[in-house]
Amino acid sequence: MESRMTRRDFTKSVAGAGLMAAAGPALGALGANDRIRLGIIGVGNRGDQLIDAFKPHADAEFAAICDVYDPYIEFAKNKVGGNPFTTKDYREILERKDIDAVVIATPDHWHALQFIHACQAGKDVYVEKPLSLTVREGRKMVEAAAKYQRVAQMGNQRRSSPAHRQIIDMIQAGKIGKVTAARCFHIRNEAPLGIGNPANSEPPKGLDWDMWLGPAPKVPYNENYCFYKFRWFRPYSGGQMTNFGTHYMDVIQWALGDICPAGVFAVGSRVGVEDNRGVPVTMEAVWDYPDGAIVTFSQYNANSAPGTAKGSAVEIRGTRATVYMSGGNAQVVPEDWLTKPLPALNPLDREVNKRLENAVEKGTEGLSIKDSDSTREHARNFLDCVKSRQTPNSPVHIGHRSTASTLLANIAMDLKKYLTWDGENDRITNDPDANRHLGYAYRPPWNLPA
Repeated sequence: MESRMTRRDFTKSVAGAGLMAAAGPALGALGANDRIRLGIIGVGNRGDQLIDAFKPHADAEFAAICDVYDPYIEFAKNKVGGNPFTTKDYREILERKDIDAVVIATPDHWHALQFIHACQAGKDVYVEKPLSLTVREGRKMVEAAAKYQRVAQMGNQRRSSPAHRQIIDMIQAGKIGKVTAARCFHIRNEAPLGIGNPANSEPPKGLDWDMWLGPAPKVPYNENYCFYKFRWFRPYSGGQMTNFGTHYMDVIQWALGDICPAGVFAVGSRVGVEDNRGVPVTMEAVWDYPDGAIVTFSQYNANSAPGTAKGSAVEIRGTRATVYMSGGNAQVVPEDWLTKPLPALNPLDREVNKRLENAVEKGTEGLSIKDSDSTREHARNFLDCVKSRQTPNSPVHIGHRSTASTLLANIAMDLKKYLTWDGENDRITNDPDANRHLGYAYRPPWNLPA
């Protein structure tokens, strides 16, 4: 860029906007028919999908586009139409007074800075999952949204899915009995070469590699580090544990009452795939919860047979029924004793027979639900809340709780030990030294705001 603003200029700008934001919601006066002017930061892959989710809503307009790669900017500009402001530096969007809210779809290592700076600048924020690269970042994001009174939604769109909301309501009402266990899966066969092992090279034309790295360590460009493949490298992402695991763990913890795990243990292996990835090929994580539920995440990336007989991505097991979820679809399968004819019982067992009959819930028998476009529904919920100043379906503190559970599993895997967790204070309680893994030192000149 020819005129990238200095950090000092930006600090002055957001400081003033932050004081305004702290004084009260900047958009509280928006009416039902007012258009919300959006800036989007990161328009490759998921960012492009979010344009598709927001664009159909007549009261939303993409007025600004930011990406560090010129071809992505041009593609997005043509897609949104009109004459949006474009830049490679997200801070130039945040200093604009005509932007009401921002949509963040950058790699994970950028989420915290862009989110916090947006809050300071008085913008509401839709940020993709996982919320953050580290637990410490996530906590700072929660604090920023509260301090500056921002409407903030994380992109775990299942929270706005009518199908998932119906299933969760049923679980929380006790229809499947006591939840004793839940499982989730990421299954994909990447053997034998995976994402390959390319040599370092010069960045492609039009890519600002230094800005792409941002607070991450300075390293030579490698085509596997960038674009979607960044998810295979820990300086930029938590791997599939945080990519898919945050979605799945969010649904499971939602069903359990949005509680934090008591602890986690995890193991991982890179056997079966030959590439330069920095995350496991195969991984198993087990969380235990204060109410006794056990939750597991199974990542199988060297084989692709279904994780269960039904090939579900998530299953939640209750004492009276099991819920299977795959994509936007859900099915509830009652336990056999709820649907089969009861046997003739000994008179001494009449009380047992009576309790079994009373336990039958016909409402779960054969229940199968198909979902709508939940990402578009999630975008709609965010826009509505920007206008009403109500809490969105996936507020940032819930996104942090779901993301932190997966980040903690990665730490447990790295340390090869079971870690106990204080989710209210974001602290590992049985290994004080392990808490140093909850954050990392940013590369200058970037700093995580206090």
